[in-house]
Amino acid sequence: MKTFENPILPGFYPDPSICRVNDDYYLVTSTFAYYPGVPIFHSKDLVNWEQIGHVLDRPSQLPLDGLRQSEGIFAPTIRYHDGVFYMITTNVGRGGNFFVTATDPAGPWSDPYYLKAPGIDPSLFFDDDGKVYYTGTRPAPEGEKYFGNYEVWLQELDLETKQLVGEPVGLWRGALKDVVWPEGPHIYKKDDYYYLLISEAGTAHHHAVTVARSKKIDGPYEGNRGNPILTHRHLGKNYPIVNVGHCDLVETQNGEWWAVGLASRPYGGYYRNLGRETFLIPVTWEDGWPVMCEGTGRLEATYPVPNLPIGKPALQSACDHFESEELDFKWHILRTPKEKFYSLSERPGYLSLQLRPQKITELDQPSFITRRQQHINFSATTVMEFSPENENEVAGIVLQQSNEYHFSFIYTQKGDEKIIKLVKCSNKEEEVLAEAPIQSNKLYLKVTAYGQDYNFYYGESINNFETLIENVDGRILSTDVAGGFVGAVIGLYASSNGAESNNKAYFDWFEYVGL
Repeated sequence: MKTFENPILPGFYPDPSICRVNDDYYLVTSTFAYYPGVPIFHSKDLVNWEQIGHVLDRPSQLPLDGLRQSEGIFAPTIRYHDGVFYMITTNVGRGGNFFVTATDPAGPWSDPYYLKAPGIDPSLFFDDDGKVYYTGTRPAPEGEKYFGNYEVWLQELDLETKQLVGEPVGLWRGALKDVVWPEGPHIYKKDDYYYLLISEAGTAHHHAVTVARSKKIDGPYEGNRGNPILTHRHLGKNYPIVNVGHCDLVETQNGEWWAVGLASRPYGGYYRNLGRETFLIPVTWEDGWPVMCEGTGRLEATYPVPNLPIGKPALQSACDHFESEELDFKWHILRTPKEKFYSLSERPGYLSLQLRPQKITELDQPSFITRRQQHINFSATTVMEFSPENENEVAGIVLQQSNEYHFSFIYTQKGDEKIIKLVKCSNKEEEVLAEAPIQSNKLYLKVTAYGQDYNFYYGESINNFETLIENVDGRILSTDVAGGFVGAVIGLYASSNGAESNNKAYFDWFEYVGL
């Protein structure tokens, strides 16, 4: 029996949503303040996924100016109806709820259609009678009598005017009395029932999936007596998979049901550097209700593959030689670009980064090209050509959870001497952990991690690395220390730290491998 390993999308890929079009499957996830936004993946077998683009890849679609890492794009939903793909989401801090459309999931997608809809986590449901409904989560009408006192609500959407019409209706407040954050709602229709699937109790350790049903789209909804139908909150913080929730269901062309959902893999204690990742979850039906993870009630690391033609893993090179005209889909930047600060054509085969005044510690857009940390144990290596001209100029590798929590492994100048140093930033406070003099303008940089022990090496040759510092505690890269909703990223950085500069750093290649 063939099996697959969870997570199907390792690393910072939270809030997954899925839809099927014949025998093709499409999946999207949240991106918060990273640009481009909402990666979209394609699969034939639900296990092997290939990214085919980003839904929000133009500045006109994605204003993110000044936002914190954990603001921006929350919880997208993808749906397909009558030849058109719909992606609906919330831009927290810059416009609220909106949707975009495309006839090709790889794009281009339309500019946003903004909706006068309070709250977050929007979803769309296309009913048999041609009507379309918006569901989301909003503050309870009586006011927020306690933090997280929200409700799931519904309103009809007119696709012609691109606006909500009719009266909004409150649908459900979750399975538990006085529950916090009933959110992530999706409606499905099966055997004459409307099923409302939500998550509740917040997206951290107490996250849970619950379900209700009704004969009418606008309720009243009856909760399942078996709720929650999936949670790991009772398994303790030492369990290897935690904070399970935010699921979306899909029925295969062969009649099987599956869900995609988020969960985290803590390590080194209850620390989740990888953020919330995308898992694949088996679903069956019993007595008119969905059953998740039948037999154990727990999300497992391994399951038999779906009854679908087995696809091949997407070919992904561990090393990016920067030989394409555009950055690979795995890369992203912080916030909406206002100017082009990088180039792949100025020096073919290299990524050039302009040193600009913006700093990694600011809520701005630094010269920072980054990708997700996807493994508990990993190695990341690059070679950089750079000559700092003063103490303001830096370039190198940054490992980041937010502008307030990160490591900067950078080449710079100190007095008349050029140095390589590691700077730890925790709660906005910077501390130099190690530094060493170096002369070469061509420098190899390497970061390895074994659990929460991060190690930093440098050298003038790929075959001759020297140790800058080892066994640095990486827990500041966890949301459990830094707060927020994102996972750790690692990337290439250059800055003139508030000064003007014409200097640039050139990176020949970047290699990331799981160990």
